[in-house]
Parts: sequence; C-alpha cells; structure tokens
Amino acid sequence: MRIRVLGCSGAIAKDCRTTSFLVDDHLLVDAGTGVGDLTLAEMAAIDDVLITHSHLDHIANLPLMIDSVAAMRTQALRVHALPQTIAALKQNIFNNHIWPDFTQIPNAEHPFLSFHPLQCGDRMKIGNKSVEALPAVHTVPAVGYAVSAEGGSWVFSGDTERNPGFWKRLNQMNVAMLVIETAFSNREKQLAHLSLHLSPTVLAQELDQIDKTKRYPIYITHTKPAETEQIMAEIQRFDQTQPFGPNVTHDIRWLRAGQELII
Repeated sequence: MRIRVLGCSGAIAKDCRTTSFLVDDHLLVDAGTGVGDLTLAEMAAIDDVLITHSHLDHIANLPLMIDSVAAMRTQALRVHALPQTIAALKQNIFNNHIWPDFTQIPNAEHPFLSFHPLQCGDRMKIGNKSVEALPAVHTVPAVGYAVSAEGGSWVFSGDTERNPGFWKRLNQMNVAMLVIETAFSNREKQLAHLSLHLSPTVLAQELDQIDKTKRYPIYITHTKPAETEQIMAEIQRFDQTQPFGPNVTHDIRWLRAGQELII
C-alpha cells in the first residue's frame, strides 16, 4: 500500500498544503488544498473519498476536483463521511450558491457526486482495502480512519484532542503506521485545547496510551506553518526523554507534502 502525502499542513503558505492523502491510485483521504498537485488523470482515477470532518482545510478542493474531472469520469465520485459532515457539505458547499449541487448534475440518476454516510466504528471494503472509521474528538463531528491491506493498517487520527477511544481501538489493531495531528506548539496549548487540537505536551500523554509491546512509526501532521519548527523541536525533546517500552523512544517523524509512505 502506497500513501502519497499531498498535503499535511494546518494552513497554507508557500510549500504548505492542507490535509489530503492519496492511497494507491483510487482512494483519497480528505480533500484539502494538496489535491491541487494531482494531474487531471490522477484526479480522474479517484473513485472514493473519505472525509474526516467538514472544516475547510479538509474539504477545500473537493468541489474543484469534481469540476475538473467530471467530464472524464463514467461514474459518480463516492464521498464517505459522517451524516453531519454530509449535511454540512450539502448545505454550505454543494448548494447551488457556493458551488453547483453535483448530486443532481447532469441528473439525479447519473450524478457527478454521490454521498455515502458512515458511523464511527463502521468497517467497509473499498477496492482491495479495508477501511474503519475511528473515534475523533473535535469541535465538529469527526472521525479518523484506518486503511488496511496485507502489510497492516495505515491509521490517520484526523483532527482530535484527547481521545481514549482511539487508543483503545488502536491497541487491538495491527498498526503499521500512525499519522497524528499536532496543530499547535506548547506556547499555544490553551488555544489547542479550546479548538480541540493536540499540542506536544498533550501528544506525549496520548502516546503513553499505546500498548508498550507495540512499536510503529508515528508521523506528525497538521502543524501550523508558523509553528512547525517549534512543534517538532518540542516533540523531539519529549521523544528523547520519555521511553516507549524498555529502553526505546517513540519513532516520531516529521511528515512533509510530497512524501510517499509504503506499507
């Protein structure tokens, strides 16, 4: 399984693109500004999109992507999300004011876009992948996702703060890789708490819930561009001082747009 990091920033700036991951060629996880780096052919090959929640940085390029490649496709793009997220997309984006309602274009029988509701805990097959919606704790209804193939599960936390249900489920899974958000530095930890994001101190507390018999690479995503270096420096400090099992530290890495992760 190949995961292409299209965007992993908490906001935009030069070389910073918001959240979107392409799994192999046909599955997109979130549709932030990073989608704009795909070619038309690459966008047209995507059949399914998993949306974690309705915030703009995670859905900004969904309407533009559909518009770009609708004429190249023979079937609707399937968007999977919580019912509340789908309702927000219908009301605020695909409403014929901000953007055309592609669930009715060219007609209701053969639309460019179809919505498929899911609930936290749901499991489904998408192509040759198994997908599970995982708990997330955010300011709007949200989920994370585990995408699994032969090599194990690629797990994405989505936007979340303290989340015991997430770790309980992860400790039951064959996790090959974790991508987890840390949006703010410790100096902004109060803002992180109010907006239900993680800061390095809280991340350290969360990672302590991982089963100590398990070890897998952990990639940090969703950092604010103005604070990315500070966030990673703070994470590096706790990573060097807090053991992950006997004499082992967390295997924490800095995620960057353009990376390819292989499982």
